[in-house]
Amino acid sequence: MEIRNFCIIAHIDHGKSTLADRLLEYTGTISRREMKDQILDGMDLERERGITIKAKAIRMNYRDENGTDYILNLIDTPGHVDFTYEVSRALAACEGALLIVDASQGVEAQTLANTFLARQAKLKIIPVINKIDLPTANIEETYEQIHEGLEIYDEPILVSAKAGKGIPDVIKAIIEHVPPPSQKKDEPLAALVFDSFYDPYRGAIVLVRVIDGVVRPKMKLKLVFSGTVYEAIEVGYMKLKTMPSDYISAGEVGYIVAGIKDIHDIKIGDTITEAGRPTTKPHPGYREIKPFVFAGLYPVNSSDYDALKTALEKLHLSDSSLFYGPETSTALGFGFRCGFLGSLHLEIVKERLEREFGLNLLITAPNVIYHVTTAKGVSVIDNPAKFPPYGDILEINEPYVAATIICPSDYLGQILELCQKRRGTQTHLRYIDTKRVVIKYELPLAEIIVGFYDALKSVSKGYASFDYEHIGSRPGDLVRLEILVNQEMVDAFSLIVHRDKASAAAHMLAEKLRGIIPRQMFEIPIQARINNKIIVRENIHALRKDVLAKCYGGDITRKRKLLEKQKEGKKKMRQFGKVEIPPEAFIAVLKISE
Repeated sequence: MEIRNFCIIAHIDHGKSTLADRLLEYTGTISRREMKDQILDGMDLERERGITIKAKAIRMNYRDENGTDYILNLIDTPGHVDFTYEVSRALAACEGALLIVDASQGVEAQTLANTFLARQAKLKIIPVINKIDLPTANIEETYEQIHEGLEIYDEPILVSAKAGKGIPDVIKAIIEHVPPPSQKKDEPLAALVFDSFYDPYRGAIVLVRVIDGVVRPKMKLKLVFSGTVYEAIEVGYMKLKTMPSDYISAGEVGYIVAGIKDIHDIKIGDTITEAGRPTTKPHPGYREIKPFVFAGLYPVNSSDYDALKTALEKLHLSDSSLFYGPETSTALGFGFRCGFLGSLHLEIVKERLEREFGLNLLITAPNVIYHVTTAKGVSVIDNPAKFPPYGDILEINEPYVAATIICPSDYLGQILELCQKRRGTQTHLRYIDTKRVVIKYELPLAEIIVGFYDALKSVSKGYASFDYEHIGSRPGDLVRLEILVNQEMVDAFSLIVHRDKASAAAHMLAEKLRGIIPRQMFEIPIQARINNKIIVRENIHALRKDVLAKCYGGDITRKRKLLEKQKEGKKKMRQFGKVEIPPEAFIAVLKISE
C-alpha cells in the first residue's frame, strides 16, 4: 500500500477542523450517521472556541480511480502559538502539509509562522484557499498574498470545506505532491513521539511516527532521552478510536500502549527504540517543554482545597504541559502555583477546572520566570513574592519574544504606538500588498501575557493577527511593586514592573482597590511600596456611626466624651482589625496591564 503522511496547518478559524471533517467523510473513514462537526475536537472547549487544543492522528484508507490503495495519515495540529512546540513535532512526523488560508481573511500571523515551521521541517506545502463561497471572499487578493507574502508559487486549490466543494482535488493533490515516506523496515527501530494522551484503564498512550524499523507487541522499548524501558503491550493505528494491529512499520503513524502510568514520563519529541537493538539516529530537535507563564490558583472557599488538589492531579494526567506545586498566601490561604505554556493555556486550564470539577477559583496575576542575580549567584524566580530584598539584587533578566503582527495598513500607526508602550523594539516592517503589512517586534513576554491581545484587537477593530516565539532572556530595569492594606503587605498583589511604569501602575492599582475593598468602621490606608519607599497612598474612609443621636441637648462635655470614646475605639480597631479583601480585588490586579 502507498502511504502519505500529512498535516493541516492554518491560522485560528480558517477552517482546519471543517476540512478534516470533509476529508474523513470523502474517504469513507466516518459514515454520515457518525459524523458531527469538528469530530476530531473532542473537548467542548475546542468546539466552543473553534480552536484545536490537542493534536489528533487519524488513518484514512482510500482507493483512487486506478484501483491503487492508499493509507492517508492525517495529523491535526493545535492552532495556537502556546502549542508551537507540539506543532513542530507533529510537522516532523509528516512529509507534507495542507496550508489553509481563509479567502475572506487572507494570510494572517499564524499562517506565516506555521509556513515557516513547515519549511524548517522540509515539508511539501500544498496551498488551499478555503471559504470561497462567502460573500466577502476575495480570491484574487488571497492568491497574491500566498505568492508574494508566503513565497509559495504553486497554484492554490479552491475549496469550500463547509459545502464540500473541491475536496476530491485536495485528496488528488495529497497523493500526487506529498512524497511517500522511506520504509526502512530492516533498520533498528526509531519512532518519533509527537503526542500522547491518557486512558484511565491503560495508562499513557503514545502517538508515534515510525521512522525506521518495526514495532510489535512484547518488544522491549527504550525512550532515548529519558532512558526508561517499557514493554509494548499493544500497538496499532488511530481511527477516532484505537485499532490494534500486529505491528506498525517504517513510514506509518500509530500508537503504542506500554503500561506507562504517568503521562509525564513521555516527553513530546523523544525517540522510541528497541532496548536490545537501539538506533544510532534518534530524531533531532527534542527539547524539554518548559512553562513560560506562572499564576497562583486558589479556591474561593478554603474548604475546597482538597477538591482543587484532586482536580489538578486528574488534569495533570491528561495535560503533560501543566506544572503545579503547593503554595501558601497570607491573603488567600492555601493554593497552588501553576506553570503554563502561555496565557491561552492558563485560560483553558482554569475553565476546565471550573467546568469539569465544579470549582470556584481565584487566579493571581500571571507572571513570567525571572533570572535574578545576587552576590550569592543566579536564582530562577516564578513568583514576585519570592524576590530577594532590593539591596541584594545586582541584575534582573526577563524573557523576550519575537512577535509577528499582520494588520491592514490603516491601523499601522495605532499598532506601532501600542508596541512602543509595551517596551517593544521594531525589527522588521514589510507590506504584503497595498493593504496589508507585516510588523515584527521584540517584546518582553511579561508585557504580552495580560491584556495585549485584547488591546491589539481593539486598536485594529479585530483585523490584526498576532503570533510570537521565545528568543531568550535580557536584562531589564525592573522593580517589585508591593501593596500594603492596613499596614500589612498582601503578597498576592505583588507585581514586577518596569521602573518607568511603576508609578502609573501603583496609582491605578491603589485607586481600583480603594473602590473595591468595602469600608470598615476604621480608616484603611492602601499603600504602594517600591524599594522600601511608599510612593502612593489612598485612604478608604471609615464608616461613621452617629454616637450623638441619643443626645438631644444637655452639656457639650457629654457629647465630647462620647466622641472621644468613639475615637479611641476606632484607633484600637485600626490596630487590631482585619480587612476582608473580596475576590474582585484580585481580578483588578489582572486588569492592571490593560
